[in-house]
Amino acid sequence: QLQLVESGGGLVQPGGSLRLSCVASGFTLDYYGIGWFRQAPGKEREGVSCISSSGGSTRYADSVKGRFTISRDNAKNTVYLHMNSLKPEDTAVYYCAAPNSDYAASHALCGAHAYDYNYWGQGTQVTVSS
Repeated sequence: QLQLVESGGGLVQPGGSLRLSCVASGFTLDYYGIGWFRQAPGKEREGVSCISSSGGSTRYADSVKGRFTISRDNAKNTVYLHMNSLKPEDTAVYYCAAPNSDYAASHALCGAHAYDYNYWGQGTQVTVSS
């Protein structure tokens, strides 16, 4: 069964850093572009970043450009989101997501929208507060 599990969230002070991990089981990440999304209380889920299957192409929301970096280690079946210079407005539950195999096979670039993805992790809470 295809499963994604996020970890690495927590409480951090403004200006601090966290590294989120997304580990896949039941399938090999090598052929899939992976996305990171977040949802704050009372707000819609928004795209944060995504990385193509090769790792050669990435996307970032304007709000995180220059602060967040997405990377992948296919040998570990894991995608990371490195978050620096965190702000209180980054507080949210963070989710990683994968598309279905048909989408993965037909798209070289990662999807920018939630509707591009079919499989979601349970989320990890990130709280930025002093």
